[in-house]
Amino acid sequence: MKTKPLTLVWMLAVAGLAGCANPALRTADDQVKANQLPLAWMTLEAAARQYPEDHEIRMAQIKVREQLATRLVLQIDGLRAAGRWDEARESVQRLREVDPKHPRLAWFDTELERGRQAEAKIVAGRALLKDGKADRAEALAREVLAESPQNGAARLLMSQAMQARPLEDTAGMTLGPAFQKPVTLEFRDAPLRQVFEALSRSSEVNFVFDRDVRPDARVTVFLRNVTLDEAMRVILGTQQLDRKLLNESSVLIYPATAAKQREHQELVTRTLYLTNADVKTVQGMVRTIAKVRDIHIDERLNLLVVRDTPEVVRLVEKLVASVDLPEPEVMLDVEVMELASDKVESLGLQWPTSAQIGFMDSSTGKYPDSVVLGHTSPLKFRASIANPAIVATMTGNASDANLLANPKIRVRNHDKAKVVIGEKVPVFTTTTNFSGQTSVAASVSYLDVGLKLEVEPSVQLDNDVIIKLNLEVSSLLNQVTGPGGTTAYQVGTRQSTTSLRLNDGETQVLAGLINDEDRGTSNGIPGLSRLPLLGKLFGVQGTNRSKTEVVMLITPHIVRNLVLPDSGVTRVAGGTDASPGSFSSIIRPAARVGGALTAAQIASRPGVPSLIEGAGSASQQQQQQQQQQPSAMAGEALVRYEVTPSTPAGGTVSVSLKNESGFAVKGEISYDAAKLQLPQIVPGASPGLLPIELPARGEKVVVLRALPAANGQVTNIEVGNLVATGPNGEQPAARAEGVGLLTVEMPK
Repeated sequence: MKTKPLTLVWMLAVAGLAGCANPALRTADDQVKANQLPLAWMTLEAAARQYPEDHEIRMAQIKVREQLATRLVLQIDGLRAAGRWDEARESVQRLREVDPKHPRLAWFDTELERGRQAEAKIVAGRALLKDGKADRAEALAREVLAESPQNGAARLLMSQAMQARPLEDTAGMTLGPAFQKPVTLEFRDAPLRQVFEALSRSSEVNFVFDRDVRPDARVTVFLRNVTLDEAMRVILGTQQLDRKLLNESSVLIYPATAAKQREHQELVTRTLYLTNADVKTVQGMVRTIAKVRDIHIDERLNLLVVRDTPEVVRLVEKLVASVDLPEPEVMLDVEVMELASDKVESLGLQWPTSAQIGFMDSSTGKYPDSVVLGHTSPLKFRASIANPAIVATMTGNASDANLLANPKIRVRNHDKAKVVIGEKVPVFTTTTNFSGQTSVAASVSYLDVGLKLEVEPSVQLDNDVIIKLNLEVSSLLNQVTGPGGTTAYQVGTRQSTTSLRLNDGETQVLAGLINDEDRGTSNGIPGLSRLPLLGKLFGVQGTNRSKTEVVMLITPHIVRNLVLPDSGVTRVAGGTDASPGSFSSIIRPAARVGGALTAAQIASRPGVPSLIEGAGSASQQQQQQQQQQPSAMAGEALVRYEVTPSTPAGGTVSVSLKNESGFAVKGEISYDAAKLQLPQIVPGASPGLLPIELPARGEKVVVLRALPAANGQVTNIEVGNLVATGPNGEQPAARAEGVGLLTVEMPK
């Protein structure tokens, strides 16, 4: 829609060009100065079509096209960051019209489509997180980060998903509500398969056994108030068995041997592109911590490919996320000053240093070296002294120098930076070869003279910077001629090496590199010129005072410090030594009983033999308590319910229902939809309301999930709107008894 005005402008520009090309150049130049680059490009495009041989127009067109393309690229990047995909696509189309061969066109086309899809995934992930499905929300966030590692919205979604679920979670597995049913197990020396058969009958979970599972294995287990999932983990862990989830209600049991794991474990392949970390270092860490089966690296692309079980791959992803962070950087503002002060003074009377008395040849005007008496040449006796005889000297010279160097150095953490300000002085070296014929070879080397600064910063997490500093200031003092005419130099050096710790923006002054020289000279009549006070009347006395000091000021400015990842990335369950990344069999203290499955109840089911030898008094007490509880009044339906007292945010809540009457009962479970959510879609359910049906003497367990919004709050779950129906259609009174208070614990 926005390209039509540009086309109209181009047509007007073509129509307005007449005569020569200079008016077009002047017009385009005015348009560039007025910040109308699209109009200037159109003008030059029309002029180039009319005058294809004009090189001046061609050069101006190329220059304006580069400026316009740069502006459009910046505009597209800004629109992408703001999520304005339609406007960004229009800008890409304008860039394609200006420069059809621009190198970033294909990249923009891919990224815009990918960005639109990523935004849709993030919106879906937020909805899933709101519904309590943190694992699925995290999976969507990982899909986005796999394509765009710097996507801030996806990183935030992953962080929220990790915080919304406990550390020991079954991410990647879809366990049905039956696995969350609370049970109490009391078995002594019972056959393994009969134990699982009893669990299957009571929980409606299907168990399939591998042919190599020992049928004569015996189990002794006493567990109270644990979920079926936790009880199964404990039993499998003590019997050296492992499991594979076939669907939400079916489990395959097989021996936990290397051969069987290779046969039954599902493997996945994951390619990880590293942005900041070194791929070789990460490879060593992954081999040591995760013990992956297959791993491959590509140093050219800085990528890592791993192949292992989903649990190990998830562990590798979190390990990589904890180390693939940008390194800190610091800007060092350095100011080096050399303060020099020279004072030279000369004061006194300069007397003649020689006097001549002798015979002078009048014909030559010179004093002969020797005189022969009686010589015929005319000789005259003369005396001479320098003219002027006495010279008064009164001179003074003072000079100050301030040499300033102010470099700004941006350095990456733990890297060295070097600054040299000065000159390279040539030093010649000759080599003489006397074998056979004498030959002389000369070579030249260069000596750095001036300021040399080396720094190595280390940025700390508390925004302090530790700086290792080496400062050297050198100057030429004298030139020395060596054998064979070679040249060498006498160099004066002042050097300082230190290590200091500064806050971000703190300035440190390093001074004290002082060179102080004080020289005195006396020239005059021997003895008299050294007299105090009167010595200046018989000679010239001079003083030369030279003082230099090097002062350095250094100020660190942290450009980017290390951004620590979320605790969900740095605190990861590592599994066991034999199975890294696997889920722990430790029973969480948050597990509460909602409806106990005792050994006596299991034994009372048809077709299940008794598995108890000398049952403890605990089960007898439970039976006595149940018998002592008042039964429902005749002609009344009573439904008892019990709710898990507490759970962490992201954890599950069990609502156990038991119909103690001979009537079928229908009703509703009401809860706060802002704090609790069903883990899966249930037909007929609405937010905050779940319909239930219980047959006569029937039991049921409903599982809810605590949302992150319920952190540290207390909520109530109620059972109401009960309607009972008898076998003959009668409708007696119905009531519910139980405690529905639930505390959502704050994360520790």
